Amino acid sequence: MLSTLLIATSFLSTPAPVAPQEAPPHAASEVTPDATHPANRLAGETSPYLLSHAHNPVDWYPWGEEALERSKREDRPIFLSIGYSACHWCHVMERESFENESIAELMNTHFVCIKVDREERPDLDEIYMRSVQMMTGRGGWPMSVFLTPDLEPFFGGTYFPPEAVDGRPGFRQLLEELARVWTDQRESVERAADQVLERLRGEAQMRTSGEVDVDKLREVVHTALTTSFDKTWGGFGRAPKFPRTVDLTLAVRHWLRTNDAEALTIATHSLDRMLQGGVYDQLGGGFHRYSVDAQWKIPHFEKMLYDNALLVPVLLEAHLATGKERYARVARETCDWALREMVTPEGGFASAQDADSEGEEGRFFVWTPAELTEILGEPHAAWTAALYDVTEQGNFEHGKSALWRPRPAQDVATELGIEPDELHAAMRTSRAKLLAVRDRRVRPLTDDKVLPAWNGMMISALARAHQVLDEPRYLAAAQRAASYVLGSMRRDSGRLYATARGGQAHLEAYLDDYAFMIQGLLDLYETDFDERWIRSALAFDRILHEHFEDPRAGGFYTTADDHEELLVRLKSPHDGAIPAGNGVHALNLFRLAELTGDTKARERAERTLEAFGSAIARSPRGHGSLVLALDFARSKPRQIVVAGSDDAPEVAAFLKELRGRLQPARVVARARPNADPELLPLLEGRLGEEPTAYVCRDFTCKRPAATAEELATQLDAP
Repeated sequence: MLSTLLIATSFLSTPAPVAPQEAPPHAASEVTPDATHPANRLAGETSPYLLSHAHNPVDWYPWGEEALERSKREDRPIFLSIGYSACHWCHVMERESFENESIAELMNTHFVCIKVDREERPDLDEIYMRSVQMMTGRGGWPMSVFLTPDLEPFFGGTYFPPEAVDGRPGFRQLLEELARVWTDQRESVERAADQVLERLRGEAQMRTSGEVDVDKLREVVHTALTTSFDKTWGGFGRAPKFPRTVDLTLAVRHWLRTNDAEALTIATHSLDRMLQGGVYDQLGGGFHRYSVDAQWKIPHFEKMLYDNALLVPVLLEAHLATGKERYARVARETCDWALREMVTPEGGFASAQDADSEGEEGRFFVWTPAELTEILGEPHAAWTAALYDVTEQGNFEHGKSALWRPRPAQDVATELGIEPDELHAAMRTSRAKLLAVRDRRVRPLTDDKVLPAWNGMMISALARAHQVLDEPRYLAAAQRAASYVLGSMRRDSGRLYATARGGQAHLEAYLDDYAFMIQGLLDLYETDFDERWIRSALAFDRILHEHFEDPRAGGFYTTADDHEELLVRLKSPHDGAIPAGNGVHALNLFRLAELTGDTKARERAERTLEAFGSAIARSPRGHGSLVLALDFARSKPRQIVVAGSDDAPEVAAFLKELRGRLQPARVVARARPNADPELLPLLEGRLGEEPTAYVCRDFTCKRPAATAEELATQLDAP
């Protein structure tokens, strides 16, 4: 049985927390859901994740005044369950425990049960995830936290099986014990909660400012990447493996700065292994969330919008750095997946696709040799099986195989006794046939709520993809998504809503929503040079400055100053599944300063870096997005202005030259005849001219370039 001692002291000796991930539980039997239960209070929500629990026998509440008031009125503890729609083990815990009548009765009798979609409420997720990490040394989803009526956490974990197994307490057992302790040993519970709260408040008030030695920091980052790099399979560390796009970008930046081939290899070898692995959808494009093994072979099959949006720019940079077409191809396939499967009717981008279909994880994506033979016939079925490792025993569950390419196609062709070109041609046809059949299967559910932060990432990815790949569809999709967020997800005050679905937008937006939307708008401006994107970016920055920025210590809080009052107000500098909003907006501010000449924007960016200086120095890889902002600022960014009318061939040549090279430390503006030099002062005196390119850096401008060749010479200069 659980002990009071565990509850009271579990957080006092806390290991360094690991990045939250979907909790990897023991295998467990599943309970068939009973759809006959009447709807609970979640039926009125818009989140697909919450709606999927609307017919549980659990008396679920959404987070809100009704639930919190009941907990206080009845002096009853809260069971807070946080997850998301694409989380496989969230579904498992639902089927095993939340659909179980006797377990639901225990929950309803002893607790006020609240269900939260972490994607809608990252503020709650951040606070209570940190609490779980304090108590257990790790975190993940589903997250299961028990709170006092004052919302103070006193016990937490991730997935719990319904009954005890392999030393892990069962959820039924846990509920019974915590209900007993709440009644019989209340003092111990409250003492435990007070100590967790004290730790949380200490983090919220922590002052981490300090100067950063840039050169030393860069070397520390590179050493850390090199040390944890898996030279065989790419990526970092052991299983499970995540894409870690910020780390890959840091490696490319080190190569750009030092010409160290090893640094570029860290990025390209990792990408190559991912592209060969099952973590990449070999038929439909797009990346699954992570690999459960070190070889990138078997993924957790959910596809998150943010993973794919973050991987596209890394692929584009690898293409520009190496000239290798495979990176451009996969960037295209990933963008095409997003346009094909993730665009909502309003023009925004949906959040995620589930891992499960028909009650099984990965069922939509896996294959058997018999299926290949039926669809492709021989010899193409045998060739496909050989290339993608589809075997009779299977590499996944139930004798089925996830498609991956463990061996080079040339080696497979040699083994089969055919020419590589013949194999490649056959596989193009085979993949198309398999995809057509797969599309007729029962598809995983799509969480079609629109989040500004994740849409900002996708807008950025598509804008940059158009720049490099010259694909108008990508630009058009980015423009539509930006217009939707700006037009339908803003209040009259100009502030953003956090989520929208089916024409309903609600909840107050968070730091990440503004930071990533500003990033997307800046990239969109540097793609089509429509000044409305800059104006919107500046408007969002004003909101961050007025409502999110710490005026004393610098940096930005997760929530606004007029947000719902929560247990603590956190200011997070470290990267998680996505880059930290503080790092993203520090880079935004540096870019805005270069574009607009606003010295206050630069000062605010510097204050953000200084606010977290000692934290960056202690753990630079954990604060990679801040390191990237610092790298941009210290690289003396170029300011590039292209003048001339849109239809001038020289203007197209200038842009092609700029977009065909990897030089991330720059901003690009267009001095069109009708441009506004008050908005962008660097355009002043350059309007209405013949086609000309201007390159300035560190308060010095080079001779105006009249041809793309002259521009190339200037860009090649140090």
